[in-house]
Amino acid sequence: MRALLAIFRIELIRILTLRPALAVLVFGPLIYALYYPQPYANEALRDVPIAVVDLDDTTSSRELVRRIDASSDVAVAATLPDQVSAERAVQGRQLYGILVIPQYFERDLLHGRQSPVALYGDASYFLIYQRIAGAVVAVARTMGAEIETARLIAANIDPVLAAAAPDPMPLTAVALFNPQGGYATYILPAAFVLILQQTLLIGVGLLGTIGNDAAARNPAASAAGPLARVGGRLLAYLVIEAIVLPFYLIVLPYLYGIPRLGGLLTIFAFCLPFVLAVAALGMVIATLFRRPLAVQLVCATLGLPFMFLAGFSWPSEAIPEPLRTLTVLLPSTSAINGIVEVSQLGAPLQAVRGPFLTLWILAAVYGLLAVLLNIRSAREKPAAQAPAAG
Repeated sequence: MRALLAIFRIELIRILTLRPALAVLVFGPLIYALYYPQPYANEALRDVPIAVVDLDDTTSSRELVRRIDASSDVAVAATLPDQVSAERAVQGRQLYGILVIPQYFERDLLHGRQSPVALYGDASYFLIYQRIAGAVVAVARTMGAEIETARLIAANIDPVLAAAAPDPMPLTAVALFNPQGGYATYILPAAFVLILQQTLLIGVGLLGTIGNDAAARNPAASAAGPLARVGGRLLAYLVIEAIVLPFYLIVLPYLYGIPRLGGLLTIFAFCLPFVLAVAALGMVIATLFRRPLAVQLVCATLGLPFMFLAGFSWPSEAIPEPLRTLTVLLPSTSAINGIVEVSQLGAPLQAVRGPFLTLWILAAVYGLLAVLLNIRSAREKPAAQAPAAG
């Protein structure tokens, strides 16, 4: 126990005194927290500018345009005389959609005939296209239902039946766990887990490749066995992450309005094996690559593949099965699913038993590998020093 506590104290001092480790483990997460969420701060798109080409110019067509402009998602930024002018504005990225109202629009409605309108949306930005299409379709359906109801009432149909005829099964959609329907609420919790993993991996890797003279000078630490050396370092990383994790999982969601339904104890209990697994993996990487620059290059290079394999930017259903099986070896894969469920959805630990047990297995496997590699390194040092002594 004395040896483990000595290693813990030495490693904690190294984290706070070695500039590269301090920058990655402490200041790195703070910098990421400041600038990474900024592009998603608005949560949902509002007032996407579109052009209207009104070839009918009647009371009904102007009413349709007024309602679309009044919606929160779309703003009618220009009313143009022809489609060519509107296409030129879209190609110049001044507008993102074109609504074309055909000639005889009102006449066809008054005669009970279909009067289709055309919507051209910029689908290269899927969120923009989704907002434009959703707003225009909702307004068109509402206005069409009102016209059909008025026509039926004029034909002496009971007003209650006339109101139900255009929409016999009205749908009430309730957005659970993401009431704003925002992109930030969807992507930021997963991105925070990846940031925590990458900064911890790089920081632990740097600490494992930079010389540890303090441990050699401390009698209790120098006599420590492999288990104590690995356990003491893991304990030091847990203390640092006990400060960083609440900031990322509690403070930042509060600042950016991300819903959090889970209890603090449940969230931190799930994060415990995640931190241990990532820290142990970082120790394994440090032992394998042995140079600080190599560790930084490897971890930085793997950052983008980790993001795609996590299953939130690239749907997990679209990932090939062999590759999806391989992703289980990454702590972030299980951590993202589990942390989102316990934090945002308020799930108990029993509901995330699979990811939780997977993280504990990864922590045990990577911890055992770190111990074995530590034993190998301890045996290599005397062998490397023997010729010099002779």
